[in-house]
Amino acid sequence: MTPPTTRVTRRDTHRLIPSRFPPVGILDTVASPEDLAAVIELEGWTNDRLSSELGIILTIPKDEWVMGSPGANAVMAAYCHPHPNGGRFNDGARGAWYAALELETAIKESAYRRTQEFLEIGALDQRVEMRQYLADIDADFHDVLERPKYDPLYHETSYAAGQQLAAELLAEGSNGVLYSSVRRPPHTCVACFRPRLVAHVRPAAHFEYVWRGRPEPEIRELRAA
Repeated sequence: MTPPTTRVTRRDTHRLIPSRFPPVGILDTVASPEDLAAVIELEGWTNDRLSSELGIILTIPKDEWVMGSPGANAVMAAYCHPHPNGGRFNDGARGAWYAALELETAIKESAYRRTQEFLEIGALDQRVEMRQYLADIDADFHDVLERPKYDPLYHETSYAAGQQLAAELLAEGSNGVLYSSVRRPPHTCVACFRPRLVAHVRPAAHFEYVWRGRPEPEIRELRAA
């Protein structure tokens, strides 16, 4: 059964990604897909460089691309560089913009994801700097907040049910999913399927996550001297 939709109108949703990914890129400066194609041809980009810089952008319809505005690179990276195993509401073929309505929720979710990556390689002595992005959302999302009705979507480690639902919703033209954070219930997150709905994207604070042999990192905000 298709979930109901709820209007989400929210300034300053929160997303955190590793600071090693540059906040500005080619998509912030080119104005159209045609301009991008011209730059690629002019610069003689190889397939390897195209994949590294732009990921799977060529598999996403051009009318969904965000270009020529601040934050465009950060937005498109979320869709064009998906984790090979996907996320809770996307598979490895296309990413989504995940954000939380509260900063603390975004921190919990991002810390969990990084921890799982380090557990996979057996290295829990790590330090990562994270950049916070703020973005505004104003759109209808399919709402799966009702529990226990949608409990299968909230499995602690398996994303299979969520990915199946997301594939069906995406094919039907859905904007995305409004859901409860698994790492900080019952606080709310969104998985936005449409790049153009992620508005007024801007970098904000920086944080340091430090793992000292345990799955729970120490987290502090980095402030300018």
